[in-house]
Amino acid sequence: MTAETTVYRAERVWTLDAERPRAEALAVRDGRVLAVGTLAEARAAAGPEAREVDLGRATVVPGLVDAHAHIHGLGKSLTTVRLEKAPSVEDVLQRLAKAPASSFQGDWLLGKGWDQNEWPGAAFPGRNDLDAPFPTTPVFLMRVDHHAAWVNGEALRRAGITRDTVDPPGGRILKDANGEPTGVLVDNAMDVVEAAIPAPTREQLETRLRAALERCAQVGLTGVHDAGMDLQAFRTLQAWDAAGTLPLRVYAMAAGQGEQRHAYLEQGPWQGRHLSMRSVKFLADGALGSRGAALHDDYSDEPGQRGLLLLSPEELEARAQAFMARGFQVCIHAIGDRANTLVVDVLLRGAERTGTQALRHRVEHAQILRLEDIRRLGAAGLVASVQPTHATSDMPWAQTRLGPERLKGAYAWRTLKDAGAHLALGSDFPIENPDVLAGLYAARTRQDAKGWPEGGWYPEERLRAAEALEGFTVGPAWASFEEARRGRLKPGLDADFVALSEDPMEGPASALVDARVLATVVAGAEVFRADG
Repeated sequence: MTAETTVYRAERVWTLDAERPRAEALAVRDGRVLAVGTLAEARAAAGPEAREVDLGRATVVPGLVDAHAHIHGLGKSLTTVRLEKAPSVEDVLQRLAKAPASSFQGDWLLGKGWDQNEWPGAAFPGRNDLDAPFPTTPVFLMRVDHHAAWVNGEALRRAGITRDTVDPPGGRILKDANGEPTGVLVDNAMDVVEAAIPAPTREQLETRLRAALERCAQVGLTGVHDAGMDLQAFRTLQAWDAAGTLPLRVYAMAAGQGEQRHAYLEQGPWQGRHLSMRSVKFLADGALGSRGAALHDDYSDEPGQRGLLLLSPEELEARAQAFMARGFQVCIHAIGDRANTLVVDVLLRGAERTGTQALRHRVEHAQILRLEDIRRLGAAGLVASVQPTHATSDMPWAQTRLGPERLKGAYAWRTLKDAGAHLALGSDFPIENPDVLAGLYAARTRQDAKGWPEGGWYPEERLRAAEALEGFTVGPAWASFEEARRGRLKPGLDADFVALSEDPMEGPASALVDARVLATVVAGAEVFRADG
């Protein structure tokens, strides 16, 4: 009997296998599930020399996968100034004053996570707030949704942005009543400043990626679908994967928005051990919080503003079909209802023209849709890659942006599923917390951690417990063409699983708020084990 054979026992094991949905033990050998069943059955399959791990009262579930996230972005947020939940501009400035050395890229001070909706008045900030404490240090602060940035005068100067600079296609340079840039840049306008920031050093990039992967393992993720990976990060993970040191499974989407797309097109789909790249990510529009989401009609709280398309419809279609023809699954970010109409059009027409319906093309976010577009998306069997915690983060102000009528097709997970869409759930970290248990809770309750609102926000769109768990297991496996290897626990499949302190199937949803991840196992190897 080999040393790789291990028997794990727990209070319960949810397999998501219809033939044997519940068990009490599983045996693992050489990275695969050897047996699932009673403890006696697992021991018999494993043999007398097998190692045995008693997980006590834990509940074991198949490996949890975040179907839409940003690994480098998470690492960057963990190592630069963190502005999440800052209650005011003053609080932001206090955090910047204490910035660690890792917050600097070259001589630029970087931070991430501010949200003006959390501040008194909910107004966008300005460059003047940053100019006094940082007159000569360029400052670049990413909004929580990654679709707007707040910069100071020195950053604008280095980027060459003045009162005479016109908005780039798909972007807005906010200006005051006198025509001067305010220091807030929306969507493609951010690129103008980001182009002036020195690239991270190799050491910085590796530090960020390691921090992010470690955090993912701690929160119970065995895999991540990375939504738009830059080439430098991809090459780094390729090297780690070849060396056998990449701890999690990463389903990488090529960054299709910028010039690096040409290198990915030339390379074509790629498959390694824990890393693969057979998909590409485009962005059709911006985000709702920064009013960049492209809407058919005006924003309810800003007449005359309908958001931004980040690529022209013609360019988006041309890029999508080029990657489809090369064998890539196409994944397109769409928040607003106009963007979703466009994306469904582009995916359906492109798949038909290229004969790639089998490539399981995806709508990333599928956040605000007209009901007729939900029906079209579902009838085509497209993947709806949605993020439950986006709804619970946005619910305090979403109606202000959209009005009640458009909310009927917003964050509509149940309606999407019932229409025939394949649901793959994620978090969009670092825009949201990578905590997958928070995602399970939000999917089931549509409430915040304190249980607000009572009964849930548009509760008819909630998912049942099994559906929520499948959304982080079976759904991502199908969306990444791995349903024959992962997503369930049954003999022959990869031994990816997570041990939790609470039962996400039969336990109350409220218990997930304080639940803990006890162990994370990838290909039979423990990549995280909680103390105690």
